[in-house]
Amino acid sequence: MSSPRRPDVTTLELVGGPEAVTVALHEYDERWPALYAEHERRIREALAATDAVVEHIGSTSVPGLAAKPIVDVVIAVDDITAEEDYLEPLLATGYVLRVREPGHRLVRTAARDVHVHVYERGAPPIAAYLLLRDHLRRDADDRALYERTKRALLDRAWSDMNDYADAKTEVIEAIKERARRRDAGRGRG
Repeated sequence: MSSPRRPDVTTLELVGGPEAVTVALHEYDERWPALYAEHERRIREALAATDAVVEHIGSTSVPGLAAKPIVDVVIAVDDITAEEDYLEPLLATGYVLRVREPGHRLVRTAARDVHVHVYERGAPPIAAYLLLRDHLRRDADDRALYERTKRALLDRAWSDMNDYADAKTEVIEAIKERARRRDAGRGRG
């Protein structure tokens, strides 16, 4: 299935360059889980020959949380360097490559309403995404804090989506730390 392990890329390739973005939050949309399910099916069909893990992440995966209307998906593959096993099938099914960087690939729909992040199985970002998602699903106070933070950032102009994401980092890290402490207190950390 996979070719022998080879070196990963060493630089960031941002296909199409930076994109100016208008960040707009939408109230939680009950259709987001269905959109995710449609793309999960599409991804699983494209990657049927692999043992990929597929999860709904990001704000659209948290019921009740206002979000940019972009469904985020994470895929865990056995070998990020074996692009022929996952990237080629995803591109063949209509996704478009946006980012290729060490340990991470991002494809998205042409409409830019679904972003699919690909990492190698066991990569720390996957656990971080799931930790944040699961914590926000169960903790109303941190969910409200996160939403307030996102709303406060709306007053700024963003030259690139990554700049908006970076501006939320401090709050996200604080929330994840509370989630880790909570999980450790329950004997799961």
